[in-house]
Amino acid sequence: MKIQTFRQRKMAGEKISMVTCYDYWSAQILAESTVDTLLVGDSLAMVMHGFPSTVHATVDMMATHIAAVKRGAPNKFIVGDMPFLAARKDLGQAMDAVMVLMQAGSNAIKIEGAAGQLPLLAHIVESGVPVMGHLGLTPQSVEGLGGHKVQGRMEADAQRILDDALALQAAGCFSLVLECIPQNLGERISKALDIPTIGIGAGPHTDGQVLVLQDLLGMQQAFKPKFLRHYMDGFGQLSHAVNHFHSDVVDGHFPSCKEVY
Repeated sequence: MKIQTFRQRKMAGEKISMVTCYDYWSAQILAESTVDTLLVGDSLAMVMHGFPSTVHATVDMMATHIAAVKRGAPNKFIVGDMPFLAARKDLGQAMDAVMVLMQAGSNAIKIEGAAGQLPLLAHIVESGVPVMGHLGLTPQSVEGLGGHKVQGRMEADAQRILDDALALQAAGCFSLVLECIPQNLGERISKALDIPTIGIGAGPHTDGQVLVLQDLLGMQQAFKPKFLRHYMDGFGQLSHAVNHFHSDVVDGHFPSCKEVY
């Protein structure tokens, strides 16, 4: 998939699939999949490092994971997240962060929010770097939002998100993630924009969908938000496999005569 493909897919009415990916081994699997694009999200701070929120992700942390994903899936379109406050510092520091993420292997970067950073977004795009926007529930701002809550329920809030979406498009964003908003607002924004929207908890009328790989594989049993669909019981299957290995070792069934030199 190339940058031009995103708008072409929207114009053709063809949905876009995006899956988060954080490391080399899972990137190798996704490299052989039909998934359109990979997101190295700052959610890796939680999923891979055990932090309580995404604010613990750093530019260096993001770059390390982006590079690993690029080595595992060199032919996939990779979007790398700008981590907490990296886009809110001065222009020079922000552009240094963009440079690090792109040199690590990103094909584009994703930046949360619109207010206060539209000139920066435009500057990044003018510098030749594709930018994906992100509106609705923006996890880096979760403290200011009062927690992980659906955004845009009130008309004034919905209008603000729509206005921000139009502003991000005008600034040059090639695509936009919409997270945890009512489905009618997801549809409204998607129809208003020429660029594609990729939803997560934004209903079926966005131009694509994104899920965290570990979530769709059912690796975290306690995490069950309304928008999430488990495509397998990954936790149960992996746990069963490891326990099977343990019992084979204890019972002397592994290794067998065929598994020794």
